[in-house]
Amino acid sequence: MSQTALIIVDMLNDFIDEDGALFCGPGARDIIPFICARLAAHRQAGSLIVYLQDAHAPDDLEFTKFPRHCVAGTWGSRIIDELAPAAGERVIPKTRYSGFYATDLDAVLAAYGPDEVEVVGVCTSICVMDTVGGLANRDYPTRVPREGVADFDAQAHQFSLQRMERLYGAIVQ
Repeated sequence: MSQTALIIVDMLNDFIDEDGALFCGPGARDIIPFICARLAAHRQAGSLIVYLQDAHAPDDLEFTKFPRHCVAGTWGSRIIDELAPAAGERVIPKTRYSGFYATDLDAVLAAYGPDEVEVVGVCTSICVMDTVGGLANRDYPTRVPREGVADFDAQAHQFSLQRMERLYGAIVQ
């Protein structure tokens, strides 16, 4: 029997809400219904569901590159209400672009042993792509649905989809 995992990347108030500190644009709001449908399907199938949650310290050095956002414990770092985690679903705080950097994502996936990992969320060119790269480095077959990812930069979004498909071997559809 096939086991799948769903990783939901940074669907957080600061990125998805128009009042968020680093709003990714209307495209980020547009993917919510698709992700809700995928989440429901994965829940029905009994898949492993993992939420990656940007959760920075107030003085994180990333704020020299981007405006202050997703400070741990704040409204901005919370998962949007439409995608609230259910009991038993993993929320993994992270402080860098890749969901694997200084987190237990590697151990969580290794314990579950998925045959395929689906990745959705924001931003395609940053945290989504870096996490997909980490999955490729660990030989997980990966799927990235176009309808489930968004970015504030349309050109970077397109490049990232191509890179994930061509370099990382992800199925992008």
